[in-house]
Amino acid sequence: MDRLPTLERVSVLEQIQEDVKTALRAGERERAGALRLVVSELQKAAKEGKGESDEIAVLQRERKRRVEAAEAYSEAGRDDLAAAERSEAETIEGYLPEQLADDELEAIVADALAQSGATSPKQMGQVMALVMPRVAGRADGKRVSAAVKGRLTG
Repeated sequence: MDRLPTLERVSVLEQIQEDVKTALRAGERERAGALRLVVSELQKAAKEGKGESDEIAVLQRERKRRVEAAEAYSEAGRDDLAAAERSEAETIEGYLPEQLADDELEAIVADALAQSGATSPKQMGQVMALVMPRVAGRADGKRVSAAVKGRLTG
């Protein structure tokens, strides 16, 4: 009986480290610099003993930082710096899991509402506690919060 070779799953950290090398070979200094910062954050998380699910959390946090910085630069009239931050955010986004479609998110929220029995905005925390582990990096916290709030107030 022939056995298929088992493919090793490459961690996000290992993939980004390879992509840094590729970017450097291609002369993409800005991309390599952005990826190096992400590698540093992922290595910190790994040293703290956090697992693969936390790699996604690190990527989300780093993406959010870039988006917020881009907004701040835009407000200050520094469009050049804002564009650089947006570019870094897009680069990081490429390593995140595919985002949930709105209808998928709504279904998860509806299920969590039914499970928790929540009916008022005061119970939003209970619903969020059920939804967030289920979306695991596939939906931004703000988006989830808006969906839950919309169902509880709507």
